[in-house]
Amino acid sequence: MNPLLSRLHPYPFERLRHLFSDVKPSADWAPVSLGIGEPRHATPALILDALQANTVELAAYPATAGSLAFRQACANWVKRRYDVNVDPATQVLPVNGSREALFAFTQTVLDGQPGSVVVSPNPFYQIYEGAALLGHAQVHYVPSVASQNFAVDWDSVPPDVWQQTRLLFVCSPGNPTGAVMTLSEWQKLFALSDQYGFVIASDECYSEIYFGDTPPLGGLQAATLCGRPNFKRLVCFTSLSKRSNVPGLRSGFVAGDAALIAPFLLYRTYHGSAMGGMVQQASIAAWNDEAHVDANRALYKQKFDQVTPMLAQVLDVALPDAGFYLWAGVPGGDDEAFAKDLLAQYNVTVLPGRYLAREVNGINPGQGRIRMALVAQPQECLEAARRIVQFVQTHYPPKP
Repeated sequence: MNPLLSRLHPYPFERLRHLFSDVKPSADWAPVSLGIGEPRHATPALILDALQANTVELAAYPATAGSLAFRQACANWVKRRYDVNVDPATQVLPVNGSREALFAFTQTVLDGQPGSVVVSPNPFYQIYEGAALLGHAQVHYVPSVASQNFAVDWDSVPPDVWQQTRLLFVCSPGNPTGAVMTLSEWQKLFALSDQYGFVIASDECYSEIYFGDTPPLGGLQAATLCGRPNFKRLVCFTSLSKRSNVPGLRSGFVAGDAALIAPFLLYRTYHGSAMGGMVQQASIAAWNDEAHVDANRALYKQKFDQVTPMLAQVLDVALPDAGFYLWAGVPGGDDEAFAKDLLAQYNVTVLPGRYLAREVNGINPGQGRIRMALVAQPQECLEAARRIVQFVQTHYPPKP
């Protein structure tokens, strides 16, 4: 077996199952899970209709590069969303969801050189770490700073680490913090990429769930604003899972530097990760429509507007920039104990924050926090919030 597999850490939900192995949830309450970021809003009819109308595509092997119609739909969406031009022939590729693509792209970029480094925010999406470790690289974790709206402290990375860096992961809007990167952050990272030659992989799968009037800035948009219309050393990853409530469709696309897209296509050809034609047709329908996205965003806004003020009474939490998570500090500072007792007493599942981060210099930036995914229907999320408030008020009474 590949010895590098032994370097992988247990996935957060495996750790959660182990934590709850001896917990008997209260039978007085119906279960409510805020633990897994799996969209549970209804799948739009236009996607279901497109799937049913294109079953003939099952009879043909799809091309790894996807159809020109698919790539053009993605390019059109990028133009509408970001006012950015991408070439559908050379700068866009279909992927089977952002998770698969992030892992595969890492293997394309890393060259196996000793001492190679992948830089990741901390906390982070676990695929970044696993892809780096299986690509013979070390991971340098960069903390997000709570007092700065969870912005990642890129200035804390020393020059000798940047010198060895082959790939930098950014996630905006962030998982789990919901923080959106500013143009000044992008300018800093582009300058570092030019100085040290590393590639930037921008994970943007939460880009369409936001609460203000201004959509989150994207990597391609930032590059264009910074005078980098060819997106040098930048590839951005997006997906329909959150935007269109189709996590099971496994559909997304990458766009960016054509000099990176070409070898990524070669890798994917051998990797065997072509998107089926039926999925491509359904995806075209999804990328061409914004009405269902607007409705989806409005439903999330309704939930966050109702739930956030309730939880802010008892937890250290505020409305994030974007995404569908609340990243909350818990009283007492023990996120594992909080999650375990909450399940036992009120049958609500949340994810301990420490499971989404790594300890560096004795500090785990997720410790003392929980991640709550507001993916269920509004009434269910409200019910969970009421129970959490009651739990904190009884389990952690204010000190006199």
